[in-house]
Amino acid sequence: MNENAVITVKKAIWLYFWLLIFEGALRKWVLPGLAEPLLIIRDPIAIYILFKVTQKNIWRPNNYVKFIWGITILSLIFTLYVGHGNLIVAMYGMRITIIHFPLLFVIGHVFNKDDVLKMGKIILYITIGMTVLVAFQFFSPQSAWVNRGVGGDLAGSGFGAVRDFYRVPGTFSFTNGLALFYGLSAAFIFYFLIGEEENQVPKILLVLAAISLVIAIPLSISRTILLQTILSLIFLLLSSGKSSLLIKKFITIIFVGAILLVGLNKFNFFQTASSVFTERIEIASKTEGGIEGTIVDRLLGGMYSAIADPENSYMGLGLGLGSKVASKLLTGETSAYLLPEGEWGRIIGEMGLLLGLLLILTRVGLVLEFFKGSWTSIGNSNVLPWLLLSFGAITILQGQWSQPTALGFSILVGGLIIAAFKQPEKE
Repeated sequence: MNENAVITVKKAIWLYFWLLIFEGALRKWVLPGLAEPLLIIRDPIAIYILFKVTQKNIWRPNNYVKFIWGITILSLIFTLYVGHGNLIVAMYGMRITIIHFPLLFVIGHVFNKDDVLKMGKIILYITIGMTVLVAFQFFSPQSAWVNRGVGGDLAGSGFGAVRDFYRVPGTFSFTNGLALFYGLSAAFIFYFLIGEEENQVPKILLVLAAISLVIAIPLSISRTILLQTILSLIFLLLSSGKSSLLIKKFITIIFVGAILLVGLNKFNFFQTASSVFTERIEIASKTEGGIEGTIVDRLLGGMYSAIADPENSYMGLGLGLGSKVASKLLTGETSAYLLPEGEWGRIIGEMGLLLGLLLILTRVGLVLEFFKGSWTSIGNSNVLPWLLLSFGAITILQGQWSQPTALGFSILVGGLIIAAFKQPEKE
């Protein structure tokens, strides 16, 4: 491979990462007047990366990409002739699979395990700063600058108030971005807690990042962050079955975590956040049907209902229709989605039963391939892909790709999983 071109592409991937983390900050605080165009700020970076790797013959589309491009083009034809017919909405919808989906494989091809670990270490630093920001947002009124909404909205960026405390977004435009960030952060934190000796980070950094994650769970008032952290712990437990050393480290993590919770609970700020978070869980359990509604539906995301819906169209209603961009362009309002908010429902609603199922099955197949490869990798003393999959599995399967932040995290973690299999070349 052209070494200089690879370095350039890697820098562009890092730019994609930084824009993913701070796109919301740009839209809220730095350039609020450009909030709408900044929604797709990573698209030109993705296009540049694809152009560069193709021009320099660094990467070629694989069968996954060729297949997805094919069904997307078919869906575009159906969109224009029997669907909503709006070309702008259709282009916004097709950019997901034409531009961003291939980027997953480019990241995996260009990056290696060292690059993944470098990003993981940076995420530890960001986790500490993010939790400090979240604390300020949690205890500040919605009128405070730190809680300003997209476009400089003075009504605030908080969501779902419980006792005058809101679910906060951190640097992101909305709370889902914060949940996705901490999900990825948890995977890296658990890896570094049990990782190979040569991949260790400074202990003080790891300790502060782990404490920040624990504190962020109640401060964010996000059940998703709690569930994602538990899921990463479950993956860690499963991986420990292949190694007695991992079992010991898992038990140590649980023991230290319990002590940490007891210690944090002596601080008033943590007690307040914990009581608000507990109340949020109780309210959600009542309205969503207890454990089944809170956990099962959150994990499965209405997958069955999306497929079994009798109103499904065979050709679909058109690409992009399930996004808020479509809502604004076609109705002038952004308050409601025109299709089911769940990802599988959106895909089938836009692309139709046949093409939609093909796209869903492609994502399922990719995740299954990751499961097989990462489980085998544990036996080769490489737990990193498996722990990244603890976040990536659900995100890739049913992440809401019509929402740019969710799309970005899905593509990023998919690429990191592939790259985590690859040891760097020895000089």
